Amino acid sequence: MDELSLNDFVIVDEFLDEHRLNVIQSFFESHLEGFTKAGIGALGDHVIRRDIRGDYTFWLDRKRDSELNEIWCLIDETLYVYNRYCFLGLSGYEFHLAHYPRGGHYDKHLDQFNNRNNRTISMVIYLNKDWKKGDGGELEIFLKDGSSVLVEPIEARCVMFKSASVPHAVLASNKPRFSLTGWLLQQPSALGQFFG
Repeated sequence: MDELSLNDFVIVDEFLDEHRLNVIQSFFESHLEGFTKAGIGALGDHVIRRDIRGDYTFWLDRKRDSELNEIWCLIDETLYVYNRYCFLGLSGYEFHLAHYPRGGHYDKHLDQFNNRNNRTISMVIYLNKDWKKGDGGELEIFLKDGSSVLVEPIEARCVMFKSASVPHAVLASNKPRFSLTGWLLQQPSALGQFFG
């Protein structure tokens, strides 16, 4: 919590234990056919822009995707910790699986919509087996001083950052890149899947 408060982002390695990692990776692999091309913008502003964003997503639903119960419980615990120590007033979350095929990227952006500002903490958990340098798909976090930090998408690593104030990008992937990506919310959402 201190690191997030100081730097606006935090990286936690081995965020998932081996069992939870296997559960989410198996779920991911069995649902790849259900992924759809991701767009930008919300509601009436939602458009597909392959030049800006090249990933495919599968929105999760807690009731439907009950086999991920151990993952939901971990997210519940994370939300609770933020509320207890940072007094953020978080009341729910929305999550999807993200698949970046070879060449997939996402240009510099904030995790916030013009007409909706309830995303508070962005949370990305990487699911990439045997990722190594040169595979691409790094998360680039842009700092206030003009520099940037590259976060390697190593298996079971979690990166969390302030949604409204941390510009970031996903660099081009040289092989398929997988993650569980979501947002801890301050109020219910009309988009994606909200859980409170």
